[in-house]
Amino acid sequence: MPETETAPPAGHLAGNLAAAPAGSLPAVTPEPAREVAFTFGDPESVIDRREIFDMFEVAHNNRWYEPPVSLAGLGRAYRMAPHHQSAILLKRNLLTASFVPSRWFSMAEFELFALDWLVMGNAYLERADNLAGRPLGLRCSKAAWTRVGLAPGQFFWVPRTGWISDATEYRPGTILHLKEPDPMQEIYGMPEYLSALQSGLLNEAATIFRRRYYLNGSHAGFILYLSDEGMSDASIEAVRKALRGAKGMGNFRNLFIHSPKGKPDGIKLLPIAEVGSKDEFLNIKSVTAEDLLAAHRVPPQLLGIVPKNTGGFGNVNDAAAVFYEMEILPIQRRMLAINEWLGVEAVRFERPAIALAAG
Repeated sequence: MPETETAPPAGHLAGNLAAAPAGSLPAVTPEPAREVAFTFGDPESVIDRREIFDMFEVAHNNRWYEPPVSLAGLGRAYRMAPHHQSAILLKRNLLTASFVPSRWFSMAEFELFALDWLVMGNAYLERADNLAGRPLGLRCSKAAWTRVGLAPGQFFWVPRTGWISDATEYRPGTILHLKEPDPMQEIYGMPEYLSALQSGLLNEAATIFRRRYYLNGSHAGFILYLSDEGMSDASIEAVRKALRGAKGMGNFRNLFIHSPKGKPDGIKLLPIAEVGSKDEFLNIKSVTAEDLLAAHRVPPQLLGIVPKNTGGFGNVNDAAAVFYEMEILPIQRRMLAINEWLGVEAVRFERPAIALAAG
C-alpha cells in the first residue's frame, strides 16, 4: 500500500503553542532524511523531436524563402577545422586550375562562384546585358545574402541587417541558381559535408579548450604542501609570489627552494591538473579529422597529412587523378548549365596536368 500523509487535527498546533513556555517556541522534530534517486534520460537520436520542423519545409516572409540552415553560420564554420577548410580549398583550386576564363566570366568571379558552391551548397550568378539584350558578363552574387523569391525566377539581395525594407530585388531572369540537391526541399541547396558539421565543431572546441588550458597556465596546476619547520614566513611568501608568476605568459618556469635543515617530506608537490592525459585531445582531433575527410571524400595525402604508418598513403599523383575524376568532373558538368542558360560558351574546362593520368 502506498504511504499517505494525513493533516494534524485542528487545534493540535495551537495546543502545542499553548503548552510551550512563554517566550519560547515548541520543539520541532525534524523529519528523517529520505534517500533520493534519479536517472538520466535515455539516449536520443538526432532525428527525434525534429520531424516537426520538416513539416514547415522552408519558411517565407511573403517575399522570399528563408534557407533551412543559417548560411551565415556555414560561412563562419568554413574555418572551424583545418581539414574542413583545406578540403574545400583543394576542390576550389582544382576547379580554378581547370577553368578557362572567357570574356563573359572572369577567373576572379569564378573563384567566388566555386567557393559559394562548395561552402554554402548554393551559387548564384547575375547576368549583365547590353542595350540589345545580349549578355555582357557574369557576376557572382554571394550566396550568404541572396534569397529565392516566391515567384519563379525571383531573387533578392538581402544585406546583413535582414530587414525586408533593405532588400533589393534582382531584375527577373538575370539570376542563375545552382544548388546541391536536398531530399527535404527544393528551394535551396545543402552542402554535402553537413553530416560532419558536428565533428568539425567538436574539433574546434577541443582546440579552443586546449589553447585556453595553456593560456590560463592550468598545465602548471598543483598543490605545494610545505610542512618544513625551517621555512620562514618570508621564504613562504617568496614561494607564493614565484608560483603566481607561473600563470599566464612566461610559464614553464623552474622553481628553486633552499631549506638547509629540511626534511625529505617537508615539501610535497601534488599535481591536480592532469587534464592533458584525461581530455582525450589527440583522439578527438584524430577521429573528427577522419569524419571531415570522409565527408569531403578527399585523400589525406592531397592535404599534406603525414602518414602514421611506414606504408604511407600511396602515390599522390594517382590519388589526385582519381579524386579529380570522381569529385571534380561531376561538379564541372553541373556548372556547364551556365552555358545553356546564358546562350554562349562562358564556361569551359581543361584537364590540368595533375589529372592527366586518369585520362
